[in-house]
Amino acid sequence: MNRKIVNTIAVGSFALVIVILIVIVLSATWHTRAQDSKTPYPNMAPIDEYLMDRNAEIAMARSAAPEAISRDADVLVLGRHGYETAVKGKNGFVCAVERGWMGPFDDEFAPNYWNPRLRGPVCFNPPAARSILPMTYKRTEMVLAGQSKAQIIEGIKTFVEQKLPPLEHGAMSYMMSKEQYLTDRGQHNWMAHLMFYTPLIDSAVWGADLPNSPVMLNRQFREPERIDVFMVPVGQWSDGTAAPVM
Repeated sequence: MNRKIVNTIAVGSFALVIVILIVIVLSATWHTRAQDSKTPYPNMAPIDEYLMDRNAEIAMARSAAPEAISRDADVLVLGRHGYETAVKGKNGFVCAVERGWMGPFDDEFAPNYWNPRLRGPVCFNPPAARSILPMTYKRTEMVLAGQSKAQIIEGIKTFVEQKLPPLEHGAMSYMMSKEQYLTDRGQHNWMAHLMFYTPLIDSAVWGADLPNSPVMLNRQFREPERIDVFMVPVGQWSDGTAAPVM
């Protein structure tokens, strides 16, 4: 009789242990999935996922601005060690396709920092090519060298203090490509817009983010670069077709 009781207790204890283990595993799985939903791209993907066919990247970069501008611009493409000049232009504009790591470090778009799908065709005017584009070169150089986001932030701080040229008056860029992929959610190409770069300033001076104002503040370079980016939708893609304004 005692042996039966002992066996019953042993079987019951074993079953309880199994149940506890199942609960722990399910809890860990749920926690991991919850974390993944918040940070779907927690680390850098293999470099090949960020690269494009060279001719396709040239065409996408040029689509950032109307053809009258981009046809005579320098065009960059992303290589394994950074951006390279694929086409030499003559009007001082520079067109490129930015990747997710050129987004903000810590706002609502930060989860897309390592998103290999992101493609942001942009065409910088001459003042922006001289004083904003260097940040694209620097961030990309550090990313492709395998540095973490924390290391990149520290590296950018040093770069801003020691090597970044002063922000030039009139610096702006075009982001009017119908082919852009700026988000995994909703309309991937978001909307055609222009971007204007200023020193940090009260956004109210631009009327940014106020009801029915077309001006939006992009916090892309607030820290550590300390540059404001004001975005204005234009209602048409670079090819002249209508674009949504949200």
